[in-house]
Amino acid sequence: MKLFLKHAIHKDCIFISIKAGLVVGTILALINHYHAIFSGTVTTTEILQILATYFVPYLVATFGSAMQARNTELEERKN
Repeated sequence: MKLFLKHAIHKDCIFISIKAGLVVGTILALINHYHAIFSGTVTTTEILQILATYFVPYLVATFGSAMQARNTELEERKN
């Protein structure tokens, strides 16, 4: 777990995850809430849903990137 967290909080991992969250989150927010966004009728509930729409891809990208870096480091330690 410590090795995973080490890579998850690394600046490169965070930067990549932010970019993925912004791109994927924006696409998903537009797909799921385009009508409310463009009509200006976004509710508090929809705002929370849109925030989650950005947060979930960020977490997925962080998990994938940190696990890959962790596995690579473990393999390098074996050799």
